[in-house]
Amino acid sequence: MKLEELQVYQLSMQIGEEIWNIVIKWDDFAKDTIGKQLVRAIESVAANLSEGFGRYHYKEKKHFYYYSRGSLYESKTWITKAKNRKLIGEKHADRFLLEINNIGVKLNNYIKATK
Repeated sequence: MKLEELQVYQLSMQIGEEIWNIVIKWDDFAKDTIGKQLVRAIESVAANLSEGFGRYHYKEKKHFYYYSRGSLYESKTWITKAKNRKLIGEKHADRFLLEINNIGVKLNNYIKATK
């Protein structure tokens, strides 16, 4: 199986692009504070999945998948902050949070299956 075939990877790549396209339009202050943190966290989800996928030993793989899960849940905080500060509309934020929960379930199942 290829990394690009994993649904959890595809979803994490997709949400990363969607969030980037929103944050890039923010003013400099918002980008420099919440924006950079949010983009780094959400991009780290797919990046750590990639790094773990490329490791040989399952314990190493799981290590990076746990980092990916941490970044996923960190992203929830930044999205909530962006919503509270009116940088992301409530509809977008709620959809992103739902997607993150969905990715989290898939990621947890993938971690359990890694042996």
